Amino acid sequence: MFKHILVPVDGSETSTKAVVKAVGLAKAFGSVVTVLYVIDPYPFTGVGADFAYGQAQYLSAATAEANQALDEAKKVFEDAGVQVNTLLGEGHAVHEGIGRVLSSVDADLIVMGSHGRRGLEKLMLGSVTQRVLGVVHVPVLVVRD
Repeated sequence: MFKHILVPVDGSETSTKAVVKAVGLAKAFGSVVTVLYVIDPYPFTGVGADFAYGQAQYLSAATAEANQALDEAKKVFEDAGVQVNTLLGEGHAVHEGIGRVLSSVDADLIVMGSHGRRGLEKLMLGSVTQRVLGVVHVPVLVVRD
């Protein structure tokens, strides 16, 4: 039913739960999996030239964090015998990066975690999952914390 599953991760416990759920689905349907981590390559845009010196340090730290999360997820899939690809995406907003990668890898399902924030906390921190639901046109399985 699902030939290609996209699994966005951020290294959190919630995204790990999504990885575990995606393993089961991939095994059941014989799906290929792409694990994605999205970073903002220019987080200081609009802040001013004074912050430009931190760009290289930020990218180095963000890339290291992304690679660790991708490696951990990849190991879970490989240990379960599931074919997996990893991808480091870019986007000023995570949901934009997910949407861009979705079309390029031709995935037909997204499995992602949600922290389940509500009320003021959701308003202040936002919801990547909610924004993804608004921009994609494939099913999204949301794994709650």
